[in-house]
Amino acid sequence: LSTKVELPSAEAVKTLAYAVKGAVNNLFLVIGAEFDGKPSLTVVISDELAKEKGLNASNIVRDLAKDIQGGGGGQPFFATAGGKNPAGLKAALERAIDFLK
Repeated sequence: LSTKVELPSAEAVKTLAYAVKGAVNNLFLVIGAEFDGKPSLTVVISDELAKEKGLNASNIVRDLAKDIQGGGGGQPFFATAGGKNPAGLKAALERAIDFLK
C-alpha cells in the first residue's frame, strides 16, 4: 500500500500505521503526509515480509526521502522521514512499489 493521507500530526500517522500493521499480514505500507507545509513519509513493513524479501524500512525511507529533499531513518520495520519539497511526495509514493520487485 502506498498512499497520501490527511491527518493532523505525525503521531496520528504512526497510530494509523501500527493499526494497519496489526491487521494486515505481509504488509508493505508507505504513507505520505504534509504537516505545516512540510512533507513526511512513513514506511512500515511486516516482520514476515522484511525477512522474506530482505527489506529494511530505514533504508527504504532514506531512499524515498530524496524525492522530498529530506532524510530520515528508524528501525527495520518502521521508519520515518521529513523533507522540504511537498511536490515530491507523489514521486516517492509511486517509487515505493519498486522495492517489492
